[in-house]
Amino acid sequence: MKINVYYGGRGIIEDPTLFVVNKLIEVLEELRVEVERFNLYEEKNTISMLPQTLKDADGVILATTVEWLGIGGYMQQFLDACWFYADKEKMEKLYMLPVVLSTTYGERDAENTLIKSWEMLGGKIQPGLCAYVKDHVEFETNSENVKHIEKYAEDLYRAVNKKVKVFPNSQIAMKQNVLRNISLELTPQESEQLSMYVSDDTYIKKQKEDIQELTELFKGMLSDVKPSDTEFVNEFEAAYKPLEGFKAVYSIFMQDTDKNLLIEADNAKISVYYGETEDADVIARTTRDVVQKIITAQVSFQNAFMTGEIAAKGNFKILRNFDSIFEF
Repeated sequence: MKINVYYGGRGIIEDPTLFVVNKLIEVLEELRVEVERFNLYEEKNTISMLPQTLKDADGVILATTVEWLGIGGYMQQFLDACWFYADKEKMEKLYMLPVVLSTTYGERDAENTLIKSWEMLGGKIQPGLCAYVKDHVEFETNSENVKHIEKYAEDLYRAVNKKVKVFPNSQIAMKQNVLRNISLELTPQESEQLSMYVSDDTYIKKQKEDIQELTELFKGMLSDVKPSDTEFVNEFEAAYKPLEGFKAVYSIFMQDTDKNLLIEADNAKISVYYGETEDADVIARTTRDVVQKIITAQVSFQNAFMTGEIAAKGNFKILRNFDSIFEF
């Protein structure tokens, strides 16, 4: 006989659920039961693969702690993974003991969540161990509590060993008639393979990169991003507010369109055109979208430089004056 224990708490020392889990495992091992424990907070990057561990189990213990509301994120992720990737035929044979300890309000609601979830998955339910713990030291040193916990372990052992009959419930009917199209229609082998892909960060990263590459490709196909020889020229000339005695040359290279915009300010005169120069006071490198944001007042030249949207070199005093001589 094998029992899998899935602990959904955070693993802190004061967690009373840890004491209960350890005591249950101790009793089961004394009964010569093989026990395998999974701390979900340690398995958080591979939770989608954990349903595979149910294959050789005869029963499970789902243990979690209510610290503020509900069963906790790790346990919810595990149950979600079971819904999508577990072998449903195997699930129907698994007995589950819910263990919920609460340091706040809501242990009954959390227990009901575990029970309803497992019933929807098709599994069998054992009477749950559910308690509110105000002082974990007092709870753990109470001999009556220890005896009570031991009895739950023994009852789970008897249920699994004797394959105790569990009466059908309406959750199964609802699953068959209402939820049947929600879960993926996959074979156990396909579910296992999919769960491995989902948990593989490298695979997910590659998929995102491929999607991004396709997005950029179609963006380029759907829009002509190359500016004309007059794009942005009128906007900069119209927004120019001269500073007395100020003279400067700005070179703004838009790397995505391979265009270099030159802005020559000389007191009241302004000249804006596309070209090349070696005498610029400020040489900036950015993208067409950032220049578009500047002329539409979504971002200032200085802020774009500070956030890294613009890379620049040259006279930084003149760079700071850019936002003073252009008012968009």
